[in-house]
Amino acid sequence: MDQTARDPLHGKTLEHIVTTLVEHHGWEELGGLIPIRCFTHDPSVKSSLVFLRKTPWARAKVEQLYVRHVRYGNGRD
Repeated sequence: MDQTARDPLHGKTLEHIVTTLVEHHGWEELGGLIPIRCFTHDPSVKSSLVFLRKTPWARAKVEQLYVRHVRYGNGRD
């Protein structure tokens, strides 16, 4: 089996990842799970993408949460 076929992030944009997490958790819960300002103060997908693209540690936390969501959550994404 190809490594990319097993990678839940393969082919997923950061926008898709953030949107999926917001749809599943909502902004308030997402801000509780990953307490960063772009999720807790006047959140939007656009402002979150700007921050996450410039902040590797925050992006890594979001990607890790998404992977857990795919593996243990609904698994449809």
